[in-house]
Amino acid sequence: MKIDLIDAMQRAAATLKQYDSSEVRLYHHNDTDGLTSGSILLTSFQQAGYEVSRFSLEKPYPQVLQEIFSSYHKIIVFVDFAGKIAPLISQMNDGRNLVIILDHHPAEAVEDPTVFNLDGDLYGLKGDRDISASATSYLFADILMNLYGTDAHRMSHLGTLGAIGDGFLVDGALVGINRDVLQEAVDIGLIRIDQKALGEEYLITLGGVEYPALEICKSLDTLGGAGYYDGGTSLGIELCLHGVNEEMNEKIVLLKKEMEKIFSKELENLRKNIRTTENIQWFNVEDRFSPMGVKMIGVFCMFVKDMDFLDETKYLAGFQNVPDEVPGFGKIQFDSSKISMRVSQFLMDKIRTGDTPGLDRFLPVATNKIGGFVDACHGLSAATTVSRGEDELLISEMEKELAMRMIGNKDFEAEGIKMS
Repeated sequence: MKIDLIDAMQRAAATLKQYDSSEVRLYHHNDTDGLTSGSILLTSFQQAGYEVSRFSLEKPYPQVLQEIFSSYHKIIVFVDFAGKIAPLISQMNDGRNLVIILDHHPAEAVEDPTVFNLDGDLYGLKGDRDISASATSYLFADILMNLYGTDAHRMSHLGTLGAIGDGFLVDGALVGINRDVLQEAVDIGLIRIDQKALGEEYLITLGGVEYPALEICKSLDTLGGAGYYDGGTSLGIELCLHGVNEEMNEKIVLLKKEMEKIFSKELENLRKNIRTTENIQWFNVEDRFSPMGVKMIGVFCMFVKDMDFLDETKYLAGFQNVPDEVPGFGKIQFDSSKISMRVSQFLMDKIRTGDTPGLDRFLPVATNKIGGFVDACHGLSAATTVSRGEDELLISEMEKELAMRMIGNKDFEAEGIKMS
């Protein structure tokens, strides 16, 4: 498990050091896990002497990948996504660049000496429990920097923060490799653990100032999500590396006010207009979240998933139109909708015990059946994209998949076997 992942990282880092190019193109997600990962890798590559161009993506859309892989002889690094689409990346790259994927979502292996898929899922690690993208990035950064006579230990708090931001705690505490990285940060005084009745509270030091880690996560998600089209991801990187300054704080306050205004209006609409099928409750905000990025449909689902007007026994799905623009790439025609799915605490417990299917068991299959794009899905949170206007079709396909899996679940349970 961990030792096998470390071995793979060491091989990738050795190949990277021997590669006769110093140009790194770094593509990372725009939430807390992606921004902390991006900060770790930006710093480690720069300290190792590489020239780094950094881009934040909401998803590695095929249209964006086409432009990325028009490059030759570059080091291309994908962080907090792309583990699932490694075969597509291998095909599009066609050996022209060295590609490193650092992810924690369900993944697919690829046999290609120019593509290293360093996703913990391929090594028996659960991305919604054991390891975050930030912890994955921290492990790789430390290995890389060791090759250049230094280490990444002063970034262990960022390796932990991404896991806190994703919220995949077990009994209120980080576990697995996330726990190992946490302990490193605690040992050097960059994170402090405060024991609470329902679990642990983490306090992180950034720029010499201690903050509640969850507050920093909310700020990063706001900058990267609500501020995605307005320079928010660059401010998020700055926050990770240097802490909060006055200008940044003012920006966060303004973005939060705008987000709260949009969310409040949508919540009022949702109470009256939530749509339901046998196993799913869903809605479509279309363009009503503009100018915020499509990360916000997942944030909104997290915000409402346990509210009393919803059915805790049904999966929650929200759709948002994908703007035809990507910062750093300009106008790109998508004509797509993003679906984000979340589960109530009730369903979360049932998924973890194997009593009901996780989101990754049926959303990707249903999306593929109607020609959508699948990248990053967990059992407890998931997102894909489909063509605009195909929301009802996707819901119908998911219900078909769920019907088959739930029948299978009952058959297995009759034999005393649990399905995840």
